Amino acid sequence: MFFHLQLDKDIEVEPRFFGPRLQEVLKQKVTSEVEGTCSSVYGFMLMVTDIGSIGKGKIREGTGSAVFHVQYTCLVFRPFKGEVLDAVVTSVNKMGFFADAGPLQIFVSQHLIPSHYRVEITDDAAFESEENSPPIKAGAFVRVRIVGLKAEANQLFCVATITEDFLGIIGD
Repeated sequence: MFFHLQLDKDIEVEPRFFGPRLQEVLKQKVTSEVEGTCSSVYGFMLMVTDIGSIGKGKIREGTGSAVFHVQYTCLVFRPFKGEVLDAVVTSVNKMGFFADAGPLQIFVSQHLIPSHYRVEITDDAAFESEENSPPIKAGAFVRVRIVGLKAEANQLFCVATITEDFLGIIGD
């Protein structure tokens, strides 16, 4: 789920930033280029926690800019198949519902919702229960188990279920 990883990156700096504040500029560039991104290997890069070593810069011919090899430590969020997450329902349609767990978007198909829930498509779409359970509607809190995960170049997609014990609606 959450990991603290040591990673590295090559950072290009323009000549106007050369000077006594070069290390500050490098730290700011690493933070701005890394935080908020998604990697198919590591997951969502949430926060750069520390800047390690900064290598010697190499001048690029023609531009005058320099490339520095920077090591940094980063907090990442990487979901795995079988993991249980709490999420907030964002939208409901006849095929299922979408929920967000932090930066991760999760889809729960109607086939992965208990059979006592029926979809009611009105202005405020919801899955209504026949057993007096709270409805699953936008803004509701749900506990889901990830059953499928697709990693692309810069995005992660999940499919989840709420049919198992201790899963489902946990609040409005």
